[in-house]
Amino acid sequence: MLQRPLIFGIVNITPDSFSDGGKYLAADAAIAHARRLVKEGADVIDLGPASSNPDAVPVSAEEEIRRLAPVIEALASERIPLSIDSFRPETQGFALAHGAAFLNDIRGFADEAFYPSLAASDAKLILMHSVQREGNADRREAPEGDIVEHVSAFFAARLAALEAAGIARDRFILDPGMGFFLGSKPETSFEVLSRIGELCERFGLPVFISVSRKSFLRAVTGRAPGEAGAATLAAELLAIQRGSAMIRTHEPAPLADALAVMTRFETPFGGP
Repeated sequence: MLQRPLIFGIVNITPDSFSDGGKYLAADAAIAHARRLVKEGADVIDLGPASSNPDAVPVSAEEEIRRLAPVIEALASERIPLSIDSFRPETQGFALAHGAAFLNDIRGFADEAFYPSLAASDAKLILMHSVQREGNADRREAPEGDIVEHVSAFFAARLAALEAAGIARDRFILDPGMGFFLGSKPETSFEVLSRIGELCERFGLPVFISVSRKSFLRAVTGRAPGEAGAATLAAELLAIQRGSAMIRTHEPAPLADALAVMTRFETPFGGP
């Protein structure tokens, strides 16, 4: 039977996110939007203080923390579970000190100097793969060979290093990356989406998927980011069918509604 995934609602506290840049840069707007997403079905709010799309401007840790501080304070006081989307150790340290339940790192926790701090915390760690390895996404080609094998090799190496540093395996969540994080061709993202189950079986860890409004969906539909809701929902449901336990999305309400209907069936999607 379909298991309901955790829904992470996206709040971009940025001027240059690809789909909603500037809308929630002001702290009051970000806080209000987070509350709205919780009412619409989000279990966790994923706060992004810097955009990671190919055209985004790099942001310092100091600026990330400045953007995050009033938003974290307000939402934490309301006991809303928070995920912080940053690869900067200084920002991650700030988030841990202020009670973040999840750290979401597009570099997959590459800074070994920060491992003792991670080991001393109890936050869940969303370990993301990217073909870039460092910094923001760009428009490079996917590596040659089987992309799922490439992603799996990355996870195996990173998990070994993090576990050797004393971080319990059950704290990890795996994100294979989507869109430009897997390469410039839409087919690569669709290939990984269709094979999520292989990652679940190989590592025995929750798989986290973020496809919301992404370029590979828009490439096959011809839609603008704000018009990609139906394509997003279709891809999210496919990810859940394939075994994803966590979905990061701009619009929790359609996903929550679809899941409310689908979980009424013993064999959703026409399965055996």
